[in-house]
Amino acid sequence: MDSLIFEGPSNSLSFGNVSLNLLREMYKKQIKVAFFPIGGKIDIEAYDSLDEDFKKWIQSSFDSRFSSLSKDIPTLKLWHLNGSEIRIGKTQSLYTFYETSQPTLEEKNLASLQDNIIFSSSYAADIFSNAGVDNCHSVPCGFDTDLKNINKTYLANKTHFGLMGKWEKRKNTAQIIQAWAKKYGNNYDYQLSCCVTNPFFKPEDMNKIISHTLEGKRYGNINFLPYLKTNSEVNDFINSIDIDLTGLSGAEGWNLPSFNATCLGKWSIVLNCTSHKDWANEDNCVLVEPEGTEDIYDNTFFIKGQQFNQGIKYTISEEKIIESMEKSLSKLNIVNEEGKKLKDKFSYENTLNSL
Repeated sequence: MDSLIFEGPSNSLSFGNVSLNLLREMYKKQIKVAFFPIGGKIDIEAYDSLDEDFKKWIQSSFDSRFSSLSKDIPTLKLWHLNGSEIRIGKTQSLYTFYETSQPTLEEKNLASLQDNIIFSSSYAADIFSNAGVDNCHSVPCGFDTDLKNINKTYLANKTHFGLMGKWEKRKNTAQIIQAWAKKYGNNYDYQLSCCVTNPFFKPEDMNKIISHTLEGKRYGNINFLPYLKTNSEVNDFINSIDIDLTGLSGAEGWNLPSFNATCLGKWSIVLNCTSHKDWANEDNCVLVEPEGTEDIYDNTFFIKGQQFNQGIKYTISEEKIIESMEKSLSKLNIVNEEGKKLKDKFSYENTLNSL
């Protein structure tokens, strides 16, 4: 393919990270791209180790987007189903993330409207195919090559657990923190660092949520980090931890933090459900079976009866979380070689080729 219309977000969030990595592979392949950032502007400040020529190419692909248009050029759009009805080119393939389980009529219609609907997980593609959508595919995400191992000592003589990703019910955020506090709270042989700020919550509301989760108690070995503004800070965070807890989420479109940590040789405790099944196994993580399901609704991001995002999330008990954390300690000082192999299997070069 020589030319492509690409429409996707340009920001520091997960969608923006995937968008940037796809653009980088297009740049490497010397594809002529008409880049239409959703929202109308480029924001790549978070990606602080990008090649200057690549950044110039992004700007050029944006500046020339209108002059590069042709009805014969296909469009690849990276976005939610909600908003996918608007298209630029004659033909459009949508690459999207889906975390729930019950496609609504509106979601099925929007998926069918695409020339191709491509989900980041086989779990989501199967759900829509079983619901009667006949143009479904799945293509996995890749590893961000700006993330690298750092030869640095962070917390000597401590076991450092990490939890990353915006605070949500579907991610089991509160439950994970509560279980860790019950098992290791104020035991200074252990440390938990939480990078779980949700940008959609006001700071004062975020503080109330944290206080409620910890029942007003203080734990000197639980650290809540502010939002990490750069990819280098994210890289530093992943390198600092021994055990990742982000994989205990009950509904994911891929789970980039847990996947990236695993690729860097860390051990992630992963709930064997939704998109995790595409990349996590007993050899490259501490795999845990879910114990049931429950409604995903939180009355903030997932609201029952709405036109989008309906269904369930997978659940795990506090006892099982604690058991999995205890099990993970046997992996300490063992480099996750099988996890590192994921970098080659799931590269963004492979993602773009499949798309």
